[in-house]
Amino acid sequence: MKTLLAGVAATLLLGAPAAFAIEPIPGSITYHGQPRTKLKKAPVGSPVYNDFFSGTEQYHETYIIQPDRTLKLVDRQIVSLPND
Repeated sequence: MKTLLAGVAATLLLGAPAAFAIEPIPGSITYHGQPRTKLKKAPVGSPVYNDFFSGTEQYHETYIIQPDRTLKLVDRQIVSLPND
């Protein structure tokens, strides 16, 4: 019984990151897939930032460069804009 519970817990934990992955939205660098150019000079693991407007909201995204030189979206925040 303990083996079964441990297997179920491991399955849930390993599947969790995909369940909570941030999906690209219009304006994201990876919205239409990975960029065609590879980031060759930036070290693996370094952050890449992207600020953009989508509709009436401003977003700030953080990507991490993966070992295969692709970008992984790890954070997105809505930037509060002061009222005019």
